[in-house]
Amino acid sequence: MQTMREKWTDERMDDLNAKVDRGFERIDADMRGLRTEMQVLRAEMNTRFDALNRNMFWFAGALVIAIVASNLAS
Repeated sequence: MQTMREKWTDERMDDLNAKVDRGFERIDADMRGLRTEMQVLRAEMNTRFDALNRNMFWFAGALVIAIVASNLAS
């Protein structure tokens, strides 16, 4: 079986270099998009956790008031 020897000219090397650069540009754009999505998700999660924390605080306060009121009534 014969193997073909290819000649790597400066033009072919430049083409390969450009192809690699385009690949990295695409990956960089994808990563920037993912980073933006993660920041949005993180902000949404923080908002929900803040609301959950606020609800738990009010529930605990109402529970304490109910316990104190039931002890005072008896």
